[in-house]
Amino acid sequence: MTWAIDSSHTTLEFSVRHLGLATVKGVFHRLSGEIEVDEQDLSRSSGRVEVEVASIDTRDEKRDGHLRSADFFDTEKFPTATFVTRRITARQGNRYDVEGDLTLHGVTRPVTLEAEVSEFIVDPWGNRRAAVAVSGEIDRTQFGLTWNQVLEAGRLMVGEKVKVHADAEVVLPATVSA
Repeated sequence: MTWAIDSSHTTLEFSVRHLGLATVKGVFHRLSGEIEVDEQDLSRSSGRVEVEVASIDTRDEKRDGHLRSADFFDTEKFPTATFVTRRITARQGNRYDVEGDLTLHGVTRPVTLEAEVSEFIVDPWGNRRAAVAVSGEIDRTQFGLTWNQVLEAGRLMVGEKVKVHADAEVVLPATVSA
């Protein structure tokens, strides 16, 4: 059955080093997606997530504008990023490896993320729900996001490794599950 990502109860965050010192964090506010869930065997599930890249927010408008520009995401030319699962492998308990294709900045590359899935419940309105926490790391340069400056002692202004983390609720409306 097709479950929807409940975007009002979902957060997609990232973090990257600045000047080789501090970690700068940000979020993407607008995303959507669907997951085909096999509750009996989650490794037979699949999904697709789409992120509106211009919804980036690092709590600094000037930096966010630079990130939206052609130096980084070029959101006018590449307005969305997508992740499509290829394979889900059970690890231990409620943990899984999720292999998929990430398309970012017009480049598609394989990525493996770690996922933890909650129990499945029925909410007060009769909908089936679950939560999924997903995390991983990507090298932004592999997606053509190569803008940088080399500083004193060879430090990079912006780190190349980007950690990503999402906490998502997925929902199967009561009208579909009946």
